[in-house]
Amino acid sequence: MASSRRQTLTLRRVAIDTFRENVAYLHRDCALYRAEGFQALAKVEISGRGRRILAVLNVVDDPQIIAPAELGLSAQAFDQLGLAEGRPVRIAHAEPPTSLAAVHRKIAGEVLRHDELAALARDIVDNRYSKMEMAAFLVACSDNGLTREEVLSLTRAMVETGERLDWGEPLVADKHCIGGIPGNRTSMLVVPIVAAHGMLIPKTSSRAITSPAGTADTMELLARVELSPKRLHEIVRRHRGCLAWGGTARLAPVDDILISVERPLSMDSRGQMVASILSKKVAAGSTHLLIDIPMGPTAKVRTMREAVALRKLFEFVGDRLGLHVEVIITDGSQPIGRGIGPWFEVRDVMQVLHNDPDAPQDLRQKALRLAGRVIEFDPDIRGGQGYTVARDILDSGRALAKMQAIIQAQGPSQSEVEPGRLRRVVKAERAGYVVAIDNLRMAQIARMAGAPMDKGAGVDLHRKLGERVKKGDALYTIHADFRSDFRFAVDLAERDNGFRLGSEPPAQVDDGLVY
Repeated sequence: MASSRRQTLTLRRVAIDTFRENVAYLHRDCALYRAEGFQALAKVEISGRGRRILAVLNVVDDPQIIAPAELGLSAQAFDQLGLAEGRPVRIAHAEPPTSLAAVHRKIAGEVLRHDELAALARDIVDNRYSKMEMAAFLVACSDNGLTREEVLSLTRAMVETGERLDWGEPLVADKHCIGGIPGNRTSMLVVPIVAAHGMLIPKTSSRAITSPAGTADTMELLARVELSPKRLHEIVRRHRGCLAWGGTARLAPVDDILISVERPLSMDSRGQMVASILSKKVAAGSTHLLIDIPMGPTAKVRTMREAVALRKLFEFVGDRLGLHVEVIITDGSQPIGRGIGPWFEVRDVMQVLHNDPDAPQDLRQKALRLAGRVIEFDPDIRGGQGYTVARDILDSGRALAKMQAIIQAQGPSQSEVEPGRLRRVVKAERAGYVVAIDNLRMAQIARMAGAPMDKGAGVDLHRKLGERVKKGDALYTIHADFRSDFRFAVDLAERDNGFRLGSEPPAQVDDGLVY
């Protein structure tokens, strides 16, 4: 250890995006690598000129990447260290995080205390955990579950790791959907409607975890979503709302790190989900929150019993954090709107805002009902009047004008995106009525096509529940930009296209609130 602190290496930036993980690179022939017994994937401490970071070590054999006398850092790690290339740096073994013992306890099925979860959150933000160690924690929380006290403690710990916004107003509204329903882009309609009413609604969203698009992924087609806290404040003060990504504002940053591990694992456990959502809302300064829980046979929540249990958990944690939470359970039997994927979802949203007669009515109606419930947080609005107020704001064009003002304030997107040029129409194999649409399957097909990373990839729906089709009628069109993605999506659709046809129409499907 002592020799590693005396000897230095030359810092080099390695232009690799390691997606929220600090990675260091040493050549296998480096004298320190051999002398100090470093191993690949070990945690190391990099220091120089009074600065230090922690990173996961990768061992390199190619001198074109790293020479034996150099130490390389991934793009994120290099930026965090904040030293110029060519500076001398030192490398040493990093002490394992003390909170790792709590992870082992959770794996064994034990209940963790608040101080243990707080220490774990701090260590994650300080990059003391590798992605493998974080994955172990997340899987343990999913398999063994979190008690409601653990969810509360984890939520508080997440809030404490970052910034907290204070708007200085008694009513700061927000709305959030737990996800699982493709095309459910209601936030992009609720925000301009509520902001046009005059209520403060600073909407900070995460990117997609398991879905083909999150609000931030979709809004990015219209405007910049990566805003500094200062810029966020300026926009919201002037326009009463925004649609931004929460990552750049350092709101509950441990949540963003955990999401980067959850995404490739397609994980979204209940306790972690509640802590993730509520920590972001508390950090964003919200005082009143509407939670949308879609329920359906292929949604995240499939029974009323599950939905009510989740609602109670949201209310329990929110109440103890001083957050007024209302939870509604909505119809999750099929995708909302016609588009699945960023470009297609933006098209649907803008059609609704423009009061286009071709706009998807299910998206319009659900957005109006949700916006109406948020507007009813206003003490000057009587219960039951919110829907009418929201509808008048949308029909008058005030919501569209507010959205255009928010786009201009955040900075209009300069990218030109079109629907994916590779297309495959999926057709009905027989005549009948559409009696079921598999949300999960449709989301998988859209993700295989490249969404949300490829903004023009996704699925364009031509039929919805209850509609009658003839043999050969188009059910939906797959769009992709790359042949490999296109092939994967088409193969998935050919194995199971996600549509179920029957000889009789299904029972009437509600386009809005269930309970």
